[in-house]
Amino acid sequence: MIIIRSECHEDWAAIHAVTESAFRNKAYAAGDEQDLIDILRSIDSLTFSLVAVDNGEVIGQITFSPATISSGSHPWYALGPVSVLPARQGEGIGAQLIEEGLLQLQTLGALGCILTGNPAYYSRFGFDFSPQNVPDNELEKYFMLKQFKGERPIGVFSFHPAFYGGVKIE
Repeated sequence: MIIIRSECHEDWAAIHAVTESAFRNKAYAAGDEQDLIDILRSIDSLTFSLVAVDNGEVIGQITFSPATISSGSHPWYALGPVSVLPARQGEGIGAQLIEEGLLQLQTLGALGCILTGNPAYYSRFGFDFSPQNVPDNELEKYFMLKQFKGERPIGVFSFHPAFYGGVKIE
């Protein structure tokens, strides 16, 4: 039985390995997704991270971090990366992580969540295109938003600078 829970320090190496493995040689990946998680954690900008555990082994992980919008409305969060060991992909583990993460964001009082990802996949979780809010560094055809409450956001979103190499671990 798969357990979804918050990460703990003992999970960090496994999270790094799972994420690197899940994104290795993917055309859509930058190849530094595992480093992004480490950086967000090291600068205390990881809102929360959940892991999927099966028989004591970390087999998946999801990261949520703060996002901002030029209008100043808040709180908004970004989803990503989400990863599952390649041998376990297609079992619904990523979906479990996403669903639990979105529920936890709502308990934090989030207005919503943004991501850049595959529209065919993320639309089933209630994410919609949001071309009027696309961050400068992102492609409109992959930028999506899931709003939990409030009015439709006005302005341009930004992911944390760590997403663009703006922060390094010393």
